[in-house]
Amino acid sequence: MKNIIIKIQEQITFLQQEISEMSKELYSQQKEIMNLKKEISNFNKRIEELDNGIESSINKEDKK
Repeated sequence: MKNIIIKIQEQITFLQQEISEMSKELYSQQKEIMNLKKEISNFNKRIEELDNGIESSINKEDKK
């Protein structure tokens, strides 16, 4: 019976360590996803600015 309790305690310790590692990895991935979303948003804003600049210059050329 004592051996079974020891094995269970070892398994619990192992599982706690695994959960801790998974939690750290999940947190890291969440931070990376948020950073990538910010980058995508910045790229989209920059594309809009460039599109508006192109449209503006086309309109100026048409007026000439």
